[in-house]
Amino acid sequence: MAEGRITSRRNPRIQTVRRLQRSRRSRREMGLWVAEGVRLAEEALAAEWLPRWALYTPKISPRGQAVVAALQARGVPLWEVPPEVFAAASATQTPQGVLLVLPRRALPWPENANFVLWLDGVRDPGNAGTMLRTAWAAGVQGVVLSPDTVDAFNPKVVRAAMGAHFHLPLRRAAWNEAAALRGGKAVFLAAAGEGVPYDQADFLQPLVLVVGGEAEGAGADARRAATQAVHIPMPGGAESLNAAVAAAVLLFEVVRQRRR
Repeated sequence: MAEGRITSRRNPRIQTVRRLQRSRRSRREMGLWVAEGVRLAEEALAAEWLPRWALYTPKISPRGQAVVAALQARGVPLWEVPPEVFAAASATQTPQGVLLVLPRRALPWPENANFVLWLDGVRDPGNAGTMLRTAWAAGVQGVVLSPDTVDAFNPKVVRAAMGAHFHLPLRRAAWNEAAALRGGKAVFLAAAGEGVPYDQADFLQPLVLVVGGEAEGAGADARRAATQAVHIPMPGGAESLNAAVAAAVLLFEVVRQRRR
């Protein structure tokens, strides 16, 4: 079933995985990223995004065994590792026994995208990953990440996104580099207490929705590019919402208006 068996934490493949888990620079230079767990492996297979190679432990769930068999059937190099060595490579507290090392690739950007999410200065990986998952669920056609947003392939982002990476076109760009991605669309800026209530905005037109970082919100360039600010009324008096929650409310308002 396997190309071989790895028994040492010092093995070059284990060290490569550790670097990819920890370092954005390593992911960029190697052109690789890591997806852990049965669910993400299933999503990768369904999307035909095959790994360069994979690690697995011998005692895994029946679903995990099915994933390993499917990887083997597709000719993916597989390496069996004991649980303690797998744990050294894993970035999770409770590893599921399957880990993929995947090539980075850019899914094609839709030519006439009319629903784009822009993450501006979102530094929390859990929030960023949740936003990607929500964007996928809402039918967003592409996501742009500003240079000061967390790396989309950070392991915590990947886990929180739950497979969105295999379906959403992602681009990293600054505002002055991204005229083609904006494409003359209306740019709606999510900003607490500013602009119009979100349910009064016209989300039927082609648009870019900008969601800023947790502490400071969107940056000055995003504010200059915005054509309209929108906010979520909060009658309970809280100062703000979690960024990922706010993004979900706004994205599904777009869905609601367009379904009407």
